[in-house]
Amino acid sequence: MARQQEQQGRRDERGRQEQQEQQEQQEQRELRGGGGGVADLRTVPNGSDQRDVPDAQGVPDLRAGRGGCPYVMDGLGRDVQGEGALLRGQGEAARVVLPGGVGAWAVTDPAVIRGLLTDGRVSKDAYRHWPAWQRGEVGVEWPLAVWVSVQNLVTSYGAEHRRLRGLMGSAFTARRVGLLGPRVGEIAAGLLEGMEAAAREARGGVVDVRALYAQPLPSRVMLELFGIPEEFRGALREIIEGFFATGVSLEDARRNYAALYRTMGELVAFKRRCPGEDLTSALIAAGSGADPADPAALSDLTDLTDLTDGAGGTGVGGPEAAGGGGLSEKELVDNLIMLLSAGCEPTVNLLANAVVLLLREPGQLELVRSGRASWGDVVEEALRVEAPGANAILRYAVEDVRVGETVIPQGDALVIGFAAAGRDPGVHGEDAERFDVTRATRREHLSFGHGVHYCLGAPLARLEAEIALQALFARFPGMRLAVEPGALRPTESFISNGPREVPVLLGPPADGMR
Repeated sequence: MARQQEQQGRRDERGRQEQQEQQEQQEQRELRGGGGGVADLRTVPNGSDQRDVPDAQGVPDLRAGRGGCPYVMDGLGRDVQGEGALLRGQGEAARVVLPGGVGAWAVTDPAVIRGLLTDGRVSKDAYRHWPAWQRGEVGVEWPLAVWVSVQNLVTSYGAEHRRLRGLMGSAFTARRVGLLGPRVGEIAAGLLEGMEAAAREARGGVVDVRALYAQPLPSRVMLELFGIPEEFRGALREIIEGFFATGVSLEDARRNYAALYRTMGELVAFKRRCPGEDLTSALIAAGSGADPADPAALSDLTDLTDLTDGAGGTGVGGPEAAGGGGLSEKELVDNLIMLLSAGCEPTVNLLANAVVLLLREPGQLELVRSGRASWGDVVEEALRVEAPGANAILRYAVEDVRVGETVIPQGDALVIGFAAAGRDPGVHGEDAERFDVTRATRREHLSFGHGVHYCLGAPLARLEAEIALQALFARFPGMRLAVEPGALRPTESFISNGPREVPVLLGPPADGMR
């Protein structure tokens, strides 16, 4: 009798396992929506509606990832580190739903990320390798469409990527970056004077370091580097900030895209008429193989804000490669968008995060002041513990790709969790969430990417951060946060990772700097 009961128990257990496997397979098919497309999750709110949903979108089972359900990522980025920790606990690849109901796989393990970012079977080109985009299952109605619709160095693949990186490298040279140090110092000094003046006028002496220092410094460096005239600067700063806002409504997203292409088109037309010793002019010349002053008419960029393409089989806004190895007009504009946005917002976050971390942990600041650590150490540890770009979207499986015990099917989309990887306890220890400028693994982060898509602007970001942080804390040695660290609000994005504002009391300037 006991043996019969044991056999029946095993049969029941096998039956339960088979039923669970069938359920998970069905859920996976629904999530992919036919190749990583829009999940059938009509109960999941998105866009601006997220603001009114308690407990991060109010879908407990999906948020927790229990029972084989995908994890619904918070488009407002209210807790990117908590989200990253939860996804790490889901294994090497976790099924997720992005804002707008788009299904994907999230990867947070550093070793797995390094492998995927050097794997030729993983692409960033939606036009060639994301069936959901090609078939229009995900299209312009998706609020994050601009992240996959652009045709630039970041989204290119294979030979196309090598072509574009060669063109970008010819304009973004090490010599240009190396010569920027003194100018970065001048910009920092001017901004610090302005911030001190603002503190004298502010109620209680409280000023926002992000708004008055961390944001304008890399922005001004990039605008000068690209030769952006003053009349374009305000609009570009506003547009770039909107580019990283992932909790916006579709209407706001499309309005921002239209403004982005209109402004960039006008900028390219201006630089063709009035070229200079700047990166915009150099890119125009590198792309066309001609003198940037050539008055060739700029293609009408109006249609670039309408990413649909009526031609069958090419998907949404199919790529238009330039002949002769140069840049098409859309490629030129899209690469300028990429360089300006990538050169500003991540460095803003890096600076703001580093300031908060140092003010929250004064003992770490003392290590730098005493010479036991360098400003370079501060920058690397800040990059590790608070990656300026929390998540990178999207990559695609060119063919089936095995990640541990999971197979990512061909055509499925992937999200790379850089912030979660920076706090992986397997690499950085059980105290990986702690800011420690002497940590042995502080440089073992992926915040600038890895492999062929490693960030071209990484040396410039490091240069800016070291100069800016050293200047700030030298001028205001008694600076402190004006609020409790827990009161700081994050930027409304699951891509961009940094505080929305950093209110501080500067204290008296150092002797000799009054």
